[in-house]
Amino acid sequence: MSRIPSVLNPTEQDIQMLLAAQCHIGAKNVTSSMTPYVYKRRADGINLINLGKTWEKLIFAARVIAAIENPQDIVVISARPFGHRAALKFAKYIGAEAVVGRFTPGTFTNYITRSFREPRLIVCTDPLSDFQAIKEASYVNMPVISLADTDALLQFVDVVIPTNNKGKHAIGLIYWLLARAVLRLRGTLDYQTEWDVMVDMFFYRDPEEVEKDVEAGAVEGNTEWTGAAPNEVEFFNEGAGTESHVGVGGAGEWSAPATSGDWAEDVTGSSNWGESTPAAPAAESSW
Repeated sequence: MSRIPSVLNPTEQDIQMLLAAQCHIGAKNVTSSMTPYVYKRRADGINLINLGKTWEKLIFAARVIAAIENPQDIVVISARPFGHRAALKFAKYIGAEAVVGRFTPGTFTNYITRSFREPRLIVCTDPLSDFQAIKEASYVNMPVISLADTDALLQFVDVVIPTNNKGKHAIGLIYWLLARAVLRLRGTLDYQTEWDVMVDMFFYRDPEEVEKDVEAGAVEGNTEWTGAAPNEVEFFNEGAGTESHVGVGGAGEWSAPATSGDWAEDVTGSSNWGESTPAAPAAESSW
């Protein structure tokens, strides 16, 4: 920590946020490349990540990102669902491009594909789920920054940020801290002022919970419309009691001609029309 300038040192609030988001909780397995970032191993087998190393790598990654002149040359990748929202928000605030969901093979190597890109730097959420993008980046000599847990393989990864990348709060907080550090290094955000963007904006939200909130808001907003619906139903039910068609004028105007005998004989079919023509002499006798 002594190599980092005092202005870049973490505050007590930053450490508390890292602990609250469980960024220090690793996996039970440890790879040889992630061993230097492990602080200790608990009795239940869970490895604890050294948050000092996490912050040091976080600032180093922010310096690498801030060194890119054009932010659009940075691509943020996240195939893991918990990192979709965080990657999109991070790319939005630093001006980069986000690729969430399934990564199309050939995006960095096949120029014929529609999604072909030539970035100068890629930021990944998990070396395992985003290995296709990391492997293609190695073909074209692109540096890679990635979040990694204790059981991750760091093949073709240039800068690793050791943290818990399996929890939605840990992923969201790391991306939020990284975006804040990048903005401060660029000079757009002062070190003495707090960032007005809440960290909750980077957290993953369950689609079912979002649908419930939308439905609750729709029901509250449509109270007047639901009150007018029974009147329309009653209007159509009144006319449905008769066999005639209900028109604009109501059931009384159209039902009377339909029940008369003359119309019933004429509409029965072609035989009735043929019989109705020789009925003229009978009418003359009545006169």
